[in-house]
Amino acid sequence: MPSFDVVSEIDMQEVRNAVDQTDREVTNRYDFKDTGSTIELKDSDMVISLESASQDRMMAFRQVLEEKLIKRKISLKSVDFGDVEDAAGGRARLTVDLKAGISSEMAKKINTHIKDMKLKGIQSQTQGDQVRVSSKKRDALQDVITSLKEADFDLPLQFENFRD
Repeated sequence: MPSFDVVSEIDMQEVRNAVDQTDREVTNRYDFKDTGSTIELKDSDMVISLESASQDRMMAFRQVLEEKLIKRKISLKSVDFGDVEDAAGGRARLTVDLKAGISSEMAKKINTHIKDMKLKGIQSQTQGDQVRVSSKKRDALQDVITSLKEADFDLPLQFENFRD
C-alpha cells in the first residue's frame, strides 16, 4: 500500500554554517566594529544566542542571521525569535529557538486537514514526531502532498519515504 511520511526537520549542519557565516560577516562589517557582538549555537538545546551593544545593533544582527539562514535554505518558520532582552552593561541579548519535529497538537491539525479533504481511502496516523499517510491510490497521496504544501501550518513540512 503506497505511503509517505510528513516530517519537520532542520539540517543542523546548515544551521551551523549559517551561524559561522553570520559571525564572520559581523566580525568584518564596519558598522559592527567595537560592538562586541557575539553569536553562539548550542546544538544540544537547539538554541542560538545573540548579544550586541544596543537594540539597534541587535536588529541588524538578527537581519544578518535571517539572510544567512535563508541562503542556506533553512525556513524561517522553523526559527522562533524571542524578545530582545537587556543584558548587563546596557547590552542587548536575543535568544533564538529552533523548532524541529511535529508536536502532537500539530499532528492533530495535519490529520484533521487530511480528513477534511474527504478523499476516499486516505488514512493518516501519528507516529512519534511524524505523520504517516497511506492510500491504495498513488494519485490520492500526491493530492494530499499538494494540499499540505498549500496549507499554512506555521511549520516547514517535508515529505519523505514515499513508497509504492
